[in-house]
Amino acid sequence: MNLVLTEEQHLLQRTAHAFVAAGKPLSRLRRLRDANDPDGFSRPLWEEMAQLGWIGILLPEEFGGSALGYMDLMVMMEELGRGLAPEPMLSTVLLGANALLLGGSEAQKKEHLPAVASGKHLLTLAHQEAGTRYDLRPESTTAARSGDGWKISGEKIQVLDGHVAEALIVPARTAGGPRDAAGVTLFCLRADTPGVAITRQSRVDCRNTALLELDGVTVPAAAVVGEVDGGHDLLRRVIDRATIGLTAEMLGSMLAAFEMTLEYLKTRVQFGVLIGTFQALKHRAAKMYVETELARSAVMHAHRVLDEGRDDDTIARAAALAKARCSDAFVLVANEAVQMLGGIGMTDEHDIGFYLKRARAAELTFGDAAWQRERLARLGGY
Repeated sequence: MNLVLTEEQHLLQRTAHAFVAAGKPLSRLRRLRDANDPDGFSRPLWEEMAQLGWIGILLPEEFGGSALGYMDLMVMMEELGRGLAPEPMLSTVLLGANALLLGGSEAQKKEHLPAVASGKHLLTLAHQEAGTRYDLRPESTTAARSGDGWKISGEKIQVLDGHVAEALIVPARTAGGPRDAAGVTLFCLRADTPGVAITRQSRVDCRNTALLELDGVTVPAAAVVGEVDGGHDLLRRVIDRATIGLTAEMLGSMLAAFEMTLEYLKTRVQFGVLIGTFQALKHRAAKMYVETELARSAVMHAHRVLDEGRDDDTIARAAALAKARCSDAFVLVANEAVQMLGGIGMTDEHDIGFYLKRARAAELTFGDAAWQRERLARLGGY
């Protein structure tokens, strides 16, 4: 497997790097946080990303996309991660749009995907429930047949960008017991549907989430995404792809934190010498470098697996490996960065704290390192 970028991907990376840097992303993130911005991201910037073709990077041309691959998405997500850009790529593209792309009907795709590619429509996936940790089998959210349609009730937590989404993909239990993989069905419903209540929440990393309450929400039969009672496999495929995309963002973030630390080691003087000359700090910086490079290999491998169209089990193993490696590496790099920056690293005035908070939140998204290693073992037959 060739783990290098093509000339076109290098060009995309340079373009994305310049675009993110021009927006002074960390200052922007701080302003959004301090002002408690109602969106939590920049709408004009999101529309610029749509004009550049980034939002539709995975979508077919017939839906306004550019029909590129996951390696192209990877280089773009890495640069967004460097600047901790809060724009809803993960929720809208890798979760919501991917769910429709992989399992939606032609009518659903035509209704939502062109609007997503143009930057005018936000989607998300509301899959997580209280007490289920990383289990994708819904327990409290149920759907029962009602006339020609369905009536959905339940509650979802940690819905990424749920407060700004025009439509949501919601898995619900339609048959079987709480621990059954069979009997799960995905529904696409608009956020303004009667009975839908969305409460905005903010995480420690300043990203947007929401609490979704469904009180007898009635949807037509056409709202079903994929097969009735057969949505668990589709949901797993969507989460695996989103997990792989998230690892690219995590890679960019840990590289930015590492570079910020190196710059400090090269300029901070203590006892009359640069602290970067201290052997103990050299060893710690070397460890950070090794971990980021191992993470890069795992991330590139996972994106290559997707572009090669490998089977679902291979994709799942690649996703688990990349997420476990990135979770460990990002937390290590962020912790070491704060420690080596010393007192200034503990203050809110320094930007390194944003990376530490993002590391903690990203680690827990879609499964932490321990859970992913356990999953990798299960997939390997252990």
